[in-house]
Amino acid sequence: MNLTQRRVSSSIPQVFGFGRSFKSSLDSSSVAHGIHVFQCPDAVGIVAKLSDCIASRGGNILGADVFVPHNKNVFYSRSEFIFDPIRWARVQMDEDFLRISKMFDAKRSVVRVPKLDPKFKIAVIASKQEHCLIDLLHSWQDGRLPVDITCVISNHDRGPDTHVVRFLERNGIPYHYLRTTKENKREQEILDLVQNTDFLVLARYMQILSGKFLQSYGKDIINIHHGLLPSFKGGYPSKQAFDAGVKLIGATSHFVTEELDAGPIIEQMVERVSHRDNIQSFVQKSENLEKQCLAKAIKSYCELRVLPYEENKTVVF
Repeated sequence: MNLTQRRVSSSIPQVFGFGRSFKSSLDSSSVAHGIHVFQCPDAVGIVAKLSDCIASRGGNILGADVFVPHNKNVFYSRSEFIFDPIRWARVQMDEDFLRISKMFDAKRSVVRVPKLDPKFKIAVIASKQEHCLIDLLHSWQDGRLPVDITCVISNHDRGPDTHVVRFLERNGIPYHYLRTTKENKREQEILDLVQNTDFLVLARYMQILSGKFLQSYGKDIINIHHGLLPSFKGGYPSKQAFDAGVKLIGATSHFVTEELDAGPIIEQMVERVSHRDNIQSFVQKSENLEKQCLAKAIKSYCELRVLPYEENKTVVF
């Protein structure tokens, strides 16, 4: 793709998107929705080839986003389209996009059809704090998170009459209590439980996963932490921040790496607090941000909106 044709100014990175509404010739009862993301070295004609691939099979593009950072020689795109699965078989779709992937030496080319493809399988790992865990479970139950939860793992022992355990039992989701110590983080047992998952979610899990665990698992892990870091570390960070009189709190959801709380950021949210807040309202606002931020990150990930950028950044369409 010719950068001079796409950019108004070559001194800034190019980001553009478009969407359209139209009367489609596709029968609404048979139409399916597809998502495709693409990352490759920048070149002439990428958008044209991707568009032609979809149009030649009778599909219609609903929206597309493209990002070409300045002087990086890399192209990112995400397209949403509708199509008739009878006219464009799912296997054929993979073959068509694979052909374009080879043509442009793509680093990443992923296509997903939510109506036809299995949901992402995840395991949720948590400790004693439950606000993020409970929010994820209810979001899953309401259909707001496009995932299947294979199990919940915790280093906190919850009794059979607790809200979380009763919920899990009603919905057939296994609960695994693995007591951890400084000497034994139970990582091998966790690995055995999550081997068939697509990614993991740490819902306020207060243990550090080792580099060996990350390498053995080999897939993405999404974490949530309060946005008060790094100013207020250690125990009771909300109390520390409240006592310091901060005026802005937040939450950050990121990928887990060997460096603690320093992985590529997926989502961040902030909210103002004031002298009118007491410690209870302060903590409640902080926990609400964590719930919203984690849920948004998971949803974005499942919708193929998150792509790796450089060593420790993300492109989030």
